[in-house]
Amino acid sequence: MSSTNDMNAFVTDLMSRMTLEEKIGQMNLTQPSHGDGEDEIVTGEAKNNGTEEKIRQGLVGSILNARRPHVVRRYQQIAMEESRLKIPLIFALDVIHGHVTAFPTPLALSSSWNMDLIQETARLAAREAVADGIKQVYSPMVDIARDPRWGRIAEGSGEDPYLGSRIAEAMVRGYQGDDLSAPDSVMACLKHFAAYGAAEAGRDYNTVDMSRLKLQEVILPPFKAGVKAGAGSIMNAFNDLNGVPASADKWLMTDVAREDWGFDGFFVSDFTGINEMIKHGVGDLKAVSALAVKAGLDMDMVGEGYLTTLKQSIEDGSVSMDDVDRACRKILEAKYKLGLFDNPYYGMDPANPEKIHLAPETRAVAREAVVQSCVLLKNDNAALPLKRAGTIALIGPLANDKRNIPGMWAGNTNIDACVSIMDGLVRSSGGKANILYAKGANITDDLDEVERLNIFEKKDAPVKNAMIDPRSPADMLAEAVAVASQADVIVAVVGESKEHTGEASSRTSLDLPQSQRTLIDALHKTAQATGKPLVLVIMGSRPLTLGWERDHSDAMLMAWHGGTEMGNGVADLLFGDRNPSGKLTVTFPRNVGQIPIYYAHKTTGRPLTADGNDAGEWKKFRSAYLDSRNDPEFPFGFGLSYTHFDYSPVKVSKDTLTGNQKLKASVTLTNTGTHAGEETVQLYITDPVCTRTRPVKELKGFQKISLQPGEKKDVTFEITTEDLKFFITENKFGWELGDFIIHIGTNAQDTQTATVRWEKAVVKKQPKPEPKI
Repeated sequence: MSSTNDMNAFVTDLMSRMTLEEKIGQMNLTQPSHGDGEDEIVTGEAKNNGTEEKIRQGLVGSILNARRPHVVRRYQQIAMEESRLKIPLIFALDVIHGHVTAFPTPLALSSSWNMDLIQETARLAAREAVADGIKQVYSPMVDIARDPRWGRIAEGSGEDPYLGSRIAEAMVRGYQGDDLSAPDSVMACLKHFAAYGAAEAGRDYNTVDMSRLKLQEVILPPFKAGVKAGAGSIMNAFNDLNGVPASADKWLMTDVAREDWGFDGFFVSDFTGINEMIKHGVGDLKAVSALAVKAGLDMDMVGEGYLTTLKQSIEDGSVSMDDVDRACRKILEAKYKLGLFDNPYYGMDPANPEKIHLAPETRAVAREAVVQSCVLLKNDNAALPLKRAGTIALIGPLANDKRNIPGMWAGNTNIDACVSIMDGLVRSSGGKANILYAKGANITDDLDEVERLNIFEKKDAPVKNAMIDPRSPADMLAEAVAVASQADVIVAVVGESKEHTGEASSRTSLDLPQSQRTLIDALHKTAQATGKPLVLVIMGSRPLTLGWERDHSDAMLMAWHGGTEMGNGVADLLFGDRNPSGKLTVTFPRNVGQIPIYYAHKTTGRPLTADGNDAGEWKKFRSAYLDSRNDPEFPFGFGLSYTHFDYSPVKVSKDTLTGNQKLKASVTLTNTGTHAGEETVQLYITDPVCTRTRPVKELKGFQKISLQPGEKKDVTFEITTEDLKFFITENKFGWELGDFIIHIGTNAQDTQTATVRWEKAVVKKQPKPEPKI
């Protein structure tokens, strides 16, 4: 790739030949209606007209949602052959967890705690996307979210900034590789900048109000990590933050990202995000467009506020030419880095997708991702793994379903290639098991909810996300009970439709729909009467309130929305060919009244227990609920295995440290069970005395360890003062001397601990020089 000097010279020369209108055109991202039926994806409520003519006039810089090589090539040819300066277009798409091959949804994939695997899924998604003509993807979403009512919690990596930062780095590396101009690389886009995941009431697009310190410690670290990993672009959030719409937040874009972190890519608004500032009440289209570009927002997605108002704002002096030049330069630099000026038709061979999409290598990684993402939540009396001999009752509205298993943001996925749970179990059993199937219930019986879940479905489609069976609920239930009575084990596949989560899918209840609870209750009674185990396989992409289900089952596997290979991966786990190793990356509440609930909370002046732990008996005049326990149903980091791992007490290399010395903390991990398995060993640190309040503990490291039965291994973490730092004030990032509690364990609640003392280095005063005579 050419040097930075070469790029600067090239862009400077090009810009010297551009008109003001052409510079503003580079800042315009359009979503055309290109009339290709199923090849067309429309995001949001707006489209742009006259795209081809605008490209000829140099008034379009990027195109959204034009997939397939023949569509992309048509637009690129207009830019390269019919426009004055022949500046190539960037083609962008939401590639969130795979492209044609769907991987588990991001929250699910984060539960693998496997950075190499996560990076590989991004690499393969990039490969498939490029084959469809895409060169920029709106991923990863690195919003930290602690409110599972918010539907887009499914699209991120959970509640923890440390883990979220490591995943952001892995995703950026996977998408972009070492060279953005490489034929299988795409430009990553970190989103949503910033605090979108903290929307009030868990309601999408809602306002956010939080302290600057919390923003710096919890929300911004994954964005900073993604920038340091080289992310080429950042997308702004829809929300306002502390009274400033994110699309006009100069402090975030210019002061923090560009000046503090050194971000040298471009900012793009979210879909009509600039226009939506009008509804925020900060001005008309001309005013909000001026606010956005002056704050540092370079590209306008679909709204055309820049295209229609910036020239007038330049003329009347409300926007400077420097602002337009900055934005145009950043976009042209991105095109240079992507290699578009040298090869604008990268991989646009109409036959190319068929060679790349759903490749065996990609499907194998997708299957492995399912295996490592699933979280075993309960397994009483070794109900799992299943035996291949005998009769299995497979029951539930999602048991033989393909449409929902890709999860949200899967508009590019080949549904026909997806493997249902039913198909996976039948294949894996190899004819040894007699598998009986009954639907048992609708996903929901609520007709209004069904209509909302089918919002993107054609009215005459024979199969939809949520179907109302022509049979009555009573008839379906009776069939399910009859099938269950004939089996040796009952497996019920229940959970959410793919449209239950994702954008604009906020919920006030996290319970399973009543239709499914009625089914589980009937199966539970059958299981109790016959002595047969009841196993729940739960699909979804957000934390659910599963206390009732926990009491009405013998085993529960959180299988999420697993993507193309879900059925095969789940079968690998259910039959014991593989051992579950997933760990939750977000807390599962007991009820919605506990929300927000997360492990890294702060203690109060009246904690429930002396150490600030939320797991304790109720006491009057303590921070507690009258009608519920404080602690969650399942804590952050939780996940069971078919084997058992024992942790020794924590051993530390020193009890007292000074300055920049390093601490080694270790445990001996032993597999005391009868199955080979993997355990994610987690390191947390507590700073109990500070000049301002700190969380009860914070994740600072993790290692995924594989052990055979009876095998043991010392697991060691190296801790430095970097792990002790926090924002002492908004402008001071450092650490303070004192005691530190080191926690190592299987989840955020169950840890072994040791305490060390860490002192500041003593700085010896230099003797005063002797006075000269």
